[in-house]
Amino acid sequence: MKITPERQSNCTVELFNRAVERSHRPVRTVGVVASYYPPHIGGVENYAARMAHAVADDPALRAVVITANMAGWRTSVGVDGDVPVIRLGTWARLLNTPVSPLWPLQLRRWFRRLHVDVVNTHFPIPGLGDIAVAVSGRRPTVVTYHCGSMINGRRFRDPLVGWYERHILPRVFARASALVATSPVSLASRFHAGVLQITPGVDVERFTPGPPASTRPRTIVYVGRMERAASDKGIDVLLRAFAALADMPDVRLKLVGGGNALPDHVALAKQLGITDHVEFTGVISDDSLVAAVQSAAMLALPSLTEAEGFGMVLAEAMACGTPVVGSDVGGIPHVITPGVTGLLVPPGDAEALAAACRRLLQDGDLADRMGTAGRLRAVERFAWPALTDRYLQLLRSLPSTAPVRQRRPAR
Repeated sequence: MKITPERQSNCTVELFNRAVERSHRPVRTVGVVASYYPPHIGGVENYAARMAHAVADDPALRAVVITANMAGWRTSVGVDGDVPVIRLGTWARLLNTPVSPLWPLQLRRWFRRLHVDVVNTHFPIPGLGDIAVAVSGRRPTVVTYHCGSMINGRRFRDPLVGWYERHILPRVFARASALVATSPVSLASRFHAGVLQITPGVDVERFTPGPPASTRPRTIVYVGRMERAASDKGIDVLLRAFAALADMPDVRLKLVGGGNALPDHVALAKQLGITDHVEFTGVISDDSLVAAVQSAAMLALPSLTEAEGFGMVLAEAMACGTPVVGSDVGGIPHVITPGVTGLLVPPGDAEALAAACRRLLQDGDLADRMGTAGRLRAVERFAWPALTDRYLQLLRSLPSTAPVRQRRPAR
């Protein structure tokens, strides 16, 4: 039987109401809104999903996710575990941002239909999050901003991004009932004092230490998106740095991730003459990702701008006892303690990145010490439970525009 969008909507509302009816306690419904959501890969997506599931597990709260449907222009409805997920149809993508003129009306409709009491947005990508705040009405809003400035040196894109960050974003922040910054470089921290900082986290029960770093295959791993719109990830710099390690023929580079820039990176590797020593895995399963990080001698994150607001892959690598090298930019210095859990290098400096990689590959004792210290830091600072607890406390503390109530089934 083919399920129409309307039938999907009814199924999801029924599922949502059944979940509410299973609880005998008053509930508050949190609408988690993000432009992208798993299975789309990224740090913002993982953070939003983790918070949505934490809300769903709280007996006093309920969660529903509203995101963009990157597969087409029609709205689709599904479930992520116990969390209903509404994917609003996308008409186009502008500078890697999904857009649709129908979103304001659709968001209002879904907020009413699913009895959303609190709106929780996650972005830096303009669009859906901004609209959700604008149409939230009297509902409390929690805005979570995940990075610093998105300006990255692209001639035609930067003027639009700069205008948005100067004129639109401050209004969104001012309208929010609460602001959450994922690192000290988040623009939310810059515009407003006293912003609550809740960093991304890592599942330390899944990302567990592999063997000592000095005993692993001499592989440098990178994990992340490979989109032309995300050229500030610095993958080209990493490829050039790796080419400078040609005198170490047993060293390999593994690039994990996919996107429309993948052919460009393959072409650059061929141009540099390093194709035989570079593996492009594309998108891999979660278990394969953990295994890739656990078995690597080190992980590199060569980002170029402060758009890298945190670098969740660094925390995941540290949890695996894997030494890390990152650029001294954005939120990366707030994750890596230089000389303790990893090394920092100037952004865009392929020579310095190559030297840092060489140091870790040649000094096994240093690599092992950093791997041990990284695991300890990940458990103490970045384990998810303590971070989600702080988020739940914030959501529970928000004033309500109406008494929190038991839900009646939507009609």
